[in-house]
Amino acid sequence: MSDWLALGAAAFAAGLVDSVMGGGGLIQIPALFAVFPGLAPAALLGTNKFAGCIGTLGAAAQYLRATAPRWTTVLPVIAAAFVAALAGAYAITLVPAEPLRKALPFVLLALLLYTTFSDAGYAHLPRFGRRREAAVAAAGAAGIGFYDGLFGPGAGAFYKLYFVRALGFDFVNAAAPAKIANVASNLAAVLVFAAKGLLIWKLAMAMAAANFLGGQLGSRIALRYGNRLIRRAFLVLVGVLIVKSFRDAYGA
Repeated sequence: MSDWLALGAAAFAAGLVDSVMGGGGLIQIPALFAVFPGLAPAALLGTNKFAGCIGTLGAAAQYLRATAPRWTTVLPVIAAAFVAALAGAYAITLVPAEPLRKALPFVLLALLLYTTFSDAGYAHLPRFGRRREAAVAAAGAAGIGFYDGLFGPGAGAFYKLYFVRALGFDFVNAAAPAKIANVASNLAAVLVFAAKGLLIWKLAMAMAAANFLGGQLGSRIALRYGNRLIRRAFLVLVGVLIVKSFRDAYGA
């Protein structure tokens, strides 16, 4: 019982953090591995994906109520992220992930520097009309969705930065489409894990409920304090991801 309470607390914290800046898996995954060190890693990862997917969906709903994204952009993003993540999840069974793991920290470092030394995310100035915005958004979502299915760490941050940098959104208006894209690619991964029997359903549903509640609180905090809070939290997340990915890839 105490193990489940600990995992519920971790899932709540993950949902809160993820709804503001992304990266909830950095809390949930270590908690799952600490509590169940003897279980198959794939089953724990599948459980994490399910819980995160539900929490992210709830946070996305909060952002959708507060902002008005173009559905002509969002729907192609959902389709592109979902299909690409399925392809990525399949690809990981065929190709090694190690080269991607070693490249990731350098990509994240470039992302951090690029965002830190710019004013990206403060002003909402969409750059394209409806059709071109949909095409550009779907192309980016496909690339990130494939990465999410193939490997995954930092995917939520990549979605958000793409909408900010490529489309000219501010962080608040980027949050809803980024969260929805993340739900789509997570759902694709969940389907792959579920099809292979790699989900602990009772635990996944309990953690999903806690993650959902955390996401509701976090999204309300983010919407109240706006772009400045989300941008700062985003930069902190990317910094943490850089440290973690360097340690994972090079054993530093």
